[in-house]
Amino acid sequence: MGQVRNFDSEVQELIEGLNVDLANEYASAIMYTNYAAVVSGIHTPMLRSFFEAEIGDEQGHAQYLATKIRTLGGTPVTAPADIPQTFDVRAMLESARDAEAATIERYVERRQQAEALGMIELQNKLDDLIDDETGHKEQIERMLEDLHLS
Repeated sequence: MGQVRNFDSEVQELIEGLNVDLANEYASAIMYTNYAAVVSGIHTPMLRSFFEAEIGDEQGHAQYLATKIRTLGGTPVTAPADIPQTFDVRAMLESARDAEAATIERYVERRQQAEALGMIELQNKLDDLIDDETGHKEQIERMLEDLHLS
């Protein structure tokens, strides 16, 4: 006899995961806002512009996730994940790179959950988010190399 799936518990698990993602998107928006404000040194203009440009992307991701969580019957979280505080440029970029890498991993897992549940729109949106976050991560990696900070 085949195993019976519990659709409701799988959706609840997805909602819980999306809330973790949401808290991390909030944290990313705050992190980039803070880094744009405190970055200093010779590379300040370039890094400030980069950090400021990321804020809107992260807020857009958060808005999508909050809406999707509610659509699925959940309640979106309101608190961000922990945010690293630093004034060191190398640490800022490494922290941002690591946050993007962790986000990609979570979104790949979330995409698998959405696929198992037959949620095509969510799968497609997660593919877009994975692409976006991968672009952010690769850009940060190039900055670390170009600035001789890696």
